[in-house]
Amino acid sequence: MAVADVLKLIKENDVKFVDLRFTDTRGKEQHVTIPAHVVDEEWFEHGHAFDGSSIGGWKGIQASDMLLSPDANTARLDPFFDEPTVYLTCDVIEPADGKGYDRDPRSIAKRAEAYLKASGIGDTAFFGPEPEFFIFDGVRFNIDMSGCFVEIESEEAAWSSNKKYEGGNTGHRPGVKGGYFPVPPVDSLHDIRAQMVLILEELGIPVEVFHHEVATAGQCEIGTKFSTLVERADWTQTLKYVVHNVAHQYGKTATFMPKPIVGDNGSGMHVHQSIWKDGKNLFAGNGYAGLSDMALYYIGGIIKHAKALNAITNPGTNSYKRLVPHYEAPVKLAYSAKNRSASIRIPHVASDKARRIETRFPDPLANPYLCFSALMMAGLDGIQNKIHPGDPADKNLYDLPPEEDKLIPTVCASLEEALAALDADREFLTRGGVFSNDFIDAYIDLKMEEVNKTRMTTHPVEFQMYYSL
Repeated sequence: MAVADVLKLIKENDVKFVDLRFTDTRGKEQHVTIPAHVVDEEWFEHGHAFDGSSIGGWKGIQASDMLLSPDANTARLDPFFDEPTVYLTCDVIEPADGKGYDRDPRSIAKRAEAYLKASGIGDTAFFGPEPEFFIFDGVRFNIDMSGCFVEIESEEAAWSSNKKYEGGNTGHRPGVKGGYFPVPPVDSLHDIRAQMVLILEELGIPVEVFHHEVATAGQCEIGTKFSTLVERADWTQTLKYVVHNVAHQYGKTATFMPKPIVGDNGSGMHVHQSIWKDGKNLFAGNGYAGLSDMALYYIGGIIKHAKALNAITNPGTNSYKRLVPHYEAPVKLAYSAKNRSASIRIPHVASDKARRIETRFPDPLANPYLCFSALMMAGLDGIQNKIHPGDPADKNLYDLPPEEDKLIPTVCASLEEALAALDADREFLTRGGVFSNDFIDAYIDLKMEEVNKTRMTTHPVEFQMYYSL
């Protein structure tokens, strides 16, 4: 969409406001809104000034002036605001040199795409994430000096079978690990997901499938089509926005936390990836599961750098409540066709055009711009240095003899471990100026605040384990 098309969209729909959106380091979209009459071709050229010092992990107050540069291709009518509003996804620009801000996730993703082309390896990277999420009826939590608690409210939850509800308890609900995927009324969220899907498609994001996921209490997935790195990250942010707001309209609440429920499946974000050049899929070949040597080397790079990647692909302390060995989580750093116990899977496909790899350890807490860029940079390192991943793992990795189990490496067990791994193994991310050392240092500092906050907060389970000792 050209700038003229955006101006036409504003005029034809009597748009009152333009909402400018960008993504912070943690992966949360932020926004600022201006009257539509301000927007013209000159405004698109100069951008919108804002204070970057209030964004976590960004500039200090001594150097806070930043610019939002709107991407005309992202213009859409917002489906939730009362007044007609067009939203635009923006890059964050340094006013001094007119370049993408060093710590802006979308600018990092753009530099990653440029690096791929400059490397000569390929010209396009395709990504297809599968973010899972929960829809609850409500959630209550509190943390203060007197103690802490969390309580999830869900009429669909297995634990609600004994509760009294106005109009009666229907008794139809998925049990623990029983949500994949019975028809309604056991699946109580079909209509909500359908509404999310209709809005996503109105916004130009093609949907391929939607369904209830394995966990009780409303775990869901909406599968959307693959696209290029930056656009697919844009779409992921829009998907989160739609999911949160449709749930809100229904009087419910949605979360992309990896592990909100104890004792049931967590939410992952499996990421499908392939590299193309001149319209040809470079991951298709005559090797294992129809892969090329390049695809195998790409896998080798991800396995080599997996622990450092964890700091970006699994960026919360809660992420490691999901990544626990022997609980059907993709913790084993191995690859396999069909075998879902490996952290990298090669899906069965009908043609070489669809040939790809699927990295299964990321979760939807990840900032998609950073996640996809880091995965690609690790994979490119594997290609450049011909890092072969070894033999595939076609056994059930959850049920290996101890002597075999200990030979297969695993992902990190905590965010603190992952941040230490990123600190030690960062050079592959900095090639081509994609990630800077300054950004990585700031990212580690920001995430260590979360580690320390969790470390210093007494957990209720500690009372259960230690109170009477």
